[in-house]
Amino acid sequence: MLKNFDHHDHRYILLSHLSLFFLNLLPTSSATPRPIGICYGRVANNLPPPTAAVSILKANNITNVRLFNADPTTLSSFSNTGITVMIGVPNEILPTLTTASAATEWLQSYIFAIVPPNQVRYIAVGNEVFLKDPFYTPHVVPAIISLHQALQTLNLADTIKLSSPQAASVLSISYPPSSASFDPDLKPFLLPLFRFLHDTASPFMVNLYPYFSYLNNRPYVCVDYALFRDPNHVHDGALVYENLFDASVDAFVSALEMEGFGDVEVVVSETGWPTSGGEAASVENALAYNREVVRRSVEGVGTPKKPGARVEVYLFDLFDENEKGGEEYERHFGIFGPDGLKAYDLSFN
Repeated sequence: MLKNFDHHDHRYILLSHLSLFFLNLLPTSSATPRPIGICYGRVANNLPPPTAAVSILKANNITNVRLFNADPTTLSSFSNTGITVMIGVPNEILPTLTTASAATEWLQSYIFAIVPPNQVRYIAVGNEVFLKDPFYTPHVVPAIISLHQALQTLNLADTIKLSSPQAASVLSISYPPSSASFDPDLKPFLLPLFRFLHDTASPFMVNLYPYFSYLNNRPYVCVDYALFRDPNHVHDGALVYENLFDASVDAFVSALEMEGFGDVEVVVSETGWPTSGGEAASVENALAYNREVVRRSVEGVGTPKKPGARVEVYLFDLFDENEKGGEEYERHFGIFGPDGLKAYDLSFN
């Protein structure tokens, strides 16, 4: 039914410093956030203000959000709202974070001066750098290490985890999942990242889009397999795969095991399905895909390789982004309209 397939390379006021004393007084969160979050992309000219976005999230009981940068206006809207944030470090500033002192200044000025540390779950250092912006590849792990040293200085390294979301195409082999392996050309950069994630109990983050896998491999991947409704299952040894999402997650689990890092958790930092603009892009299919992703994560279904192990997921996207480049469907992943109404009746519970 399936052969090796390529995953789509989905991309794409300086405030006063807080004293270390004040930072250390701030409480850390003891509650485990819900496993479902949502990405809040802002490459558009018709979006409501961030305060309205926060209201939409709270009205729908969404308590995890991924922000792609530390825009102060956006970040301040989330301050003290009870919404846990993943904050992105843009690729282009990675070279400026090569020392612990520079990383500490950036964290204090652009994050902790605006939002309290107990609201920050992850800092995503770059996004799909190794395949989207290879110029910045040598800077990823040094920036992560500097930021980690800064978090240690601030006594926050145990509660705020660092990672670097990767495109699914960092795998050179993804099928069958048990044989998955990372691109050998990227291993000199991936292995130090894996070592850091292992040493700090941080997750490997990957942007997974079964839609793109289907679109680019239609002779081998049927849309029903991508949409969790294929009656024909895929066998990989003793494991049985009913859908492409599980197979994709387990491919990364297996590839990490092959490199000796089987204890590193996989977090899906982006996934979604477009409502228009391409083949099989429709409201009905977007609902079918995201509804099942939410259900499986909330219920802790896990995957065939790790049954019962809850997969943490960030759905893409809060709104359509009408200024994104690329194919037309790239601009139609929004779950909500700018008026706050759902594009389709998706429950996050």
